[in-house]
Amino acid sequence: ELWLKPLLDGSIRSCFAMTEPNVASSDATNIQAKITRHPVKTGVLVVSGTKWWTSGALDPRCAVILFLGKHVDESATDTKYSKHSILIIPMHLKGIKVKRALHVYGYDDAPHGHAEVEFSGVEVNEKDAVLLGIGRGFEAAQRRLGPGRIHHCMRLLGMAERALCEMKIRACQRSAFGKLVAHTDRFEENLAQCRMRLDQARLLTLSAAHGMDTSEKCNGSGTVLDPSARKILAMTKVVVPNVACEVIDIAIQTHGALGVSQDRILAHMWASARSLRLADGPDVVHEQVIAKTELNASPFYNLSKL
Repeated sequence: ELWLKPLLDGSIRSCFAMTEPNVASSDATNIQAKITRHPVKTGVLVVSGTKWWTSGALDPRCAVILFLGKHVDESATDTKYSKHSILIIPMHLKGIKVKRALHVYGYDDAPHGHAEVEFSGVEVNEKDAVLLGIGRGFEAAQRRLGPGRIHHCMRLLGMAERALCEMKIRACQRSAFGKLVAHTDRFEENLAQCRMRLDQARLLTLSAAHGMDTSEKCNGSGTVLDPSARKILAMTKVVVPNVACEVIDIAIQTHGALGVSQDRILAHMWASARSLRLADGPDVVHEQVIAKTELNASPFYNLSKL
């Protein structure tokens, strides 16, 4: 009632505060933003730390933050994967300061935007704020990141398809050296390669979506994905942004000087696609997941560990 219904009807927005400026946040165990227990108030948690690339925090409708932080006063015997929690924090609370807007290759992506946000002694009620439970932050994050990653890929496919359409229109309207651009060997080769790569990426995305659905049907809605589904999702998250970058870049090249100007959306699309090789996990991290899953499924690898 408090958050879900307003989010679904679009009257409010949310943001996810995970990445930090001072640590390599692609390894989530590095996250250092602190969650401590209030020394006096029972059941109250205190949050401190700086986050950046908090997408959506600048939107005037943003009303709630999902905050990933590390407990510093819990049991010392906890494993490194059970020291973090995700807290649901109302945006208006005292101690939350949006320090600045961050630009992606010069684009501010307003009004959605990406922000650096400072949390200074923000107090929340443990009962209301902790998602899933104390120390289950990584589990909660994985439940969110899977759908988030495939949604990125779906949008990228749409962007790349639009870029391809713009590219065909441009090639059919321009002539160079006495020949329509669309009739040149180079353009035909580029167009064919773009279509093949884009359709391959789309099929991989559909396969990842099917794997996610199958995993949830077997293990329950909202559960962490099984290894095979995680692998194909990781493959999708690597392949699709790279393909989108390639297709948009060729579309820019086909447009000439117009392609890099503000008169076309292509430059902004390329900036968005390129940034998604980092957002929600850089390529190299997903490639590690793919490789480890492949090795763990190999009987030769398992025998080598004996």
